[in-house]
Amino acid sequence: MLTLALSKGRIFEETLPLLAAAGIEVAEDPEKSRKLILATNRPDVRVVLVRATDVPTYVQYGAADLGVAGKDVLLEHGGEGLYQPLDLQIARCRMSVAVRDDFDYAAAVRQGSRIRVATKYTSVARQHFADKGVHVDLIKLYGSMELAPLTGLADAIVDLVSTGSTLKANHLVEVERIMDISSRLVVNQAALKLKRDMLRPLIDAFAGAVRA
Repeated sequence: MLTLALSKGRIFEETLPLLAAAGIEVAEDPEKSRKLILATNRPDVRVVLVRATDVPTYVQYGAADLGVAGKDVLLEHGGEGLYQPLDLQIARCRMSVAVRDDFDYAAAVRQGSRIRVATKYTSVARQHFADKGVHVDLIKLYGSMELAPLTGLADAIVDLVSTGSTLKANHLVEVERIMDISSRLVVNQAALKLKRDMLRPLIDAFAGAVRA
């Protein structure tokens, strides 16, 4: 049995065509079902639904043989014990720094200065500002990141940006693009050896679908 870990929402939806290319169809719509383990049209493949941030952990510890996780999640997780054979080029966005539209960011990040940054991505943010020679006080938040600069909790946020419309609606501007983000296929290293005959055709089908 192969177990694939996916998160609900955009990643799930954009993974479906890749699964179809491998001849796999998920039996139920996760938005309509309360089940956390979904069967597929193949008796030897199932899907488990977990939080996006938990996908690497499920794969690392072998509760899932493979999964789909955003580069942002993998950077924070560290990617230990995971084989990452493919950038699937799905769920694309970017990780950026944003501030209030009346905030002088250039002045705030002069070398040797100190600013407060709210983010879920503390490892990436710490490295980004260290590379700039800026001291940063990091405030870890899990949601409604845009509120932090508006309430004075932080000077800036580091967050994922897709269209930028949420920033604009909250009078924030994107001032720096840290990196482009897309979702990766991650595979448990033990499963790669023990279930090679099952995994290899699936990885190859994904790769072909990405190229196409």
